[in-house]
Amino acid sequence: MSTVTSARALSPAEAGPRRRAALDWRVRFGVLALIWGFSFLLIKVGTDGYAPFQVTFGRLLFGTAVLAAAMAVKRERLPRGVRTWGHLTVAALLLNALPFSLFAYAELTVPSTLAGICNATSPLWGMALSLVALSEDRPTRSRVAGLGIGFIGVLTVLGVWQGFHGLDATGTAMALLASLSYPVGWIYVRRTLAGTGHSHLSMTGAQLILATAQLAIVTPLFTTLPSHFAVVPLLAVVALGALGTGLAMLIQYGIVAEVGPTTAQMVTYFIPVIATAAGVAILGESLSWSTPVGAVVVIAGAALTQAKPRP
Repeated sequence: MSTVTSARALSPAEAGPRRRAALDWRVRFGVLALIWGFSFLLIKVGTDGYAPFQVTFGRLLFGTAVLAAAMAVKRERLPRGVRTWGHLTVAALLLNALPFSLFAYAELTVPSTLAGICNATSPLWGMALSLVALSEDRPTRSRVAGLGIGFIGVLTVLGVWQGFHGLDATGTAMALLASLSYPVGWIYVRRTLAGTGHSHLSMTGAQLILATAQLAIVTPLFTTLPSHFAVVPLLAVVALGALGTGLAMLIQYGIVAEVGPTTAQMVTYFIPVIATAAGVAILGESLSWSTPVGAVVVIAGAALTQAKPRP
């Protein structure tokens, strides 16, 4: 769920000309929110049959296949230059290999609903980090208020007044670290890869290839080949990769190219709602009052941190 990761890193020139597609962008926006919202359910189902690293490797493998097919159709070439590939290797770790793996491990012990809500904290982390790392992002009262409100929302979701009773601390920490990894990656990409002249599709395809290679090295070291292949978890992994990673990135790029990254990044606020509904309705996960209430507060805080200062 690289919630508009590349959108934040793209300059207007890299995003390409804004054009009209056959399918209205609002419909594609809704589809993207559904795909990324259901991704947390698919991770949960995938880890029922396979190790977290195997789920992540499969996700990246099938996602890369979709991007490779799109590049072949559009006759896109991979970027060139040792420096560019070096930066892309770091971006692949921070934006794909690491957070995808952390979410998969987190969902061994925490509900998919909680993982989806933790994902919504990425804008909060991003705001806090950008104030330090990006000199052009100046703090405003609304952004600082957003950070405070979002933090209160996180504490509400975690049930701080109950001493975090019933939560797995390790799994929750992994989900939050995964959410932190995204803005760290965005800032890195923004500092090192903005303005390279390569197309978004080319850069994203190369990034996924590198992330897949990273998991191809790590997975055999920490897992063993399954004795049998569970069908439903395998289908979940295929859908997670082909839809939740490959197709989702293509849809995201189209929305960014048509209406811009500011509008496209609003999908972040719909993901936890869909993830929570899917987890409760399909997986039968329990839901206390503090989870949806805290999620609303987190989303409100995240939205405030994205508010642009008035000239």
